[in-house]
Amino acid sequence: QVQLVESGGGLVQAGGSLRLSCAASGSIFSIYAMGWYRQAPGEQRKLVAHITNGGLTTYADSVKGRFTISRDNAKNRVLLQMNSLKPEDTAVYYCATGERVGAAGIHFGSWGQGTQVTVSS
Repeated sequence: QVQLVESGGGLVQAGGSLRLSCAASGSIFSIYAMGWYRQAPGEQRKLVAHITNGGLTTYADSVKGRFTISRDNAKNRVLLQMNSLKPEDTAVYYCATGERVGAAGIHFGSWGQGTQVTVSS
C-alpha cells in the first residue's frame, strides 16, 4: 500500500501560479508512475498529467504548455507547477501512483486525499 500526502493548493487569481507537491511512502517499490488528477464539481475525475519512473510525461490537452510535472525519485515526490492558471482549472487535485500493466498500461490505484485549487477571475 502506498500513502500519499499532498500540499500546495489554494486560491489564486487568473494568470497566477501554484505548485502542488505530493510525497509517497509505504510500498514505493511498486510505483511505476506518479500523477495528478483533478475533479471539478459535477464532473468526473480526469487526468492532468503523469510521469513514469523513466521521466516520460503525459499531459491533458487542456494544460499543455501551462503545467509542468516533475519527479524526485530519491525523495519519492512528484510536483506539479501550474502557470497561467484559468478559472476552469478550479478543482480538487488528487495525487496518484500507478503500477505498470501489460506492455504500456498504467493502473493508478493509490490516491491522496486531494487539495483544493481555486482560480478566481
